[in-house]
Amino acid sequence: MISLRKHRYVARTSIFLVTLAFIGGMVGCAYSTPTSYTLTVASTAGGSVNTPGGGNFTYNNGTLVNLVATPNNGYLFAAWTGDIGTISNVNNPATTITITNNYSITANFVKRYGLAAGEKHTVGLETSGTLVAMGDISYGQCDVSGWMHILQVAAGKYHTVGLKSDVTVVATGMNWDGQCDVGNWTDIIQVAAGGSETVGLKPDGTVVAVGDNTSGQCDVGGWTHIIQVAAGNGHTVGLKLNDTAVAVGDNTSGQCDVGNWTGIMQIAAGGGHTVGLKVDGTVVAVGDNTSGQCDVGGWTNVTQIAAGDLYTLGLKSNGTVVAVGSNALGQCDVGGWTDIVYVAAGSFHTLGLKSNGTVVAVGWNLYGQCEVGGWDLS
Repeated sequence: MISLRKHRYVARTSIFLVTLAFIGGMVGCAYSTPTSYTLTVASTAGGSVNTPGGGNFTYNNGTLVNLVATPNNGYLFAAWTGDIGTISNVNNPATTITITNNYSITANFVKRYGLAAGEKHTVGLETSGTLVAMGDISYGQCDVSGWMHILQVAAGKYHTVGLKSDVTVVATGMNWDGQCDVGNWTDIIQVAAGGSETVGLKPDGTVVAVGDNTSGQCDVGGWTHIIQVAAGNGHTVGLKLNDTAVAVGDNTSGQCDVGNWTGIMQIAAGGGHTVGLKVDGTVVAVGDNTSGQCDVGGWTNVTQIAAGDLYTLGLKSNGTVVAVGSNALGQCDVGGWTDIVYVAAGSFHTLGLKSNGTVVAVGWNLYGQCEVGGWDLS
């Protein structure tokens, strides 16, 4: 009997020890730190990641990886988004990330807007970061000669906005609705100017706005994951990171009905219509079509869009320009333009930037807003 009990004790003890060893092994496996992780790197249109490149990369835990993003000509680096917790500076195209987990990050780029058209004025950005302006000076909208280190310019109806290299914003012109009250803005990567509003895009994908909010066009506080903004004459549009669009403000003509858009790579907002450029080079439009400004269904091979009060422009991949809508003042007379790399639409005048940095213009010129023949924005 004693021998049997002894054997039972030994057997139970052995089972207990084996069980402890198994549990200990499980615990050890559950809490062991992986030796390597995967970094997935992507970029939006307008640039690329040179270091380490695009795709999937495997690194040992704790590795400090250099990140270098380079914009294409005509674009600016915006910010790193995604799993950015260990990126040292999300606003710097040359930065580092510490690998302590599997991460997926994206380098975001925005178009460099070096030419802008308001209702009665035109503004151009020289490569030195200074500005030139022509046209109506009634509200000081052309008072930009002292501005320096400008990265992007936008023109509203009667005001002008500039994004500076230190990611702050300056504005001049009519301020009756507070559309020029941007002095406290920081960390801005793109600006847009509407009829009486100013919109700013931040590197975290959120948006700020000041000015006339009669139609709710400044109600952008809840927007996230935005990579481009556009402002019309009473409505604001945002392009999201997933190639969809959102819009707020005046929708009397359906100009904010963009909820079903997909595959969008650029947006533009006109007087009462909204235009979207798709990744396949085709164009969609919603809103007021009384002058045919939304008749863009047959356009192909388009690389950039712009929207005026009652007309729409499309820059094609071969450097020519197409236009639909009101041509009452010759603003659509762009059929002979060639070698164009960027277009801008005002209320009633059209601007084209050529590859050599010169500018051409057609349309309403009562205030000299089309007298840009001597400009060199190269």
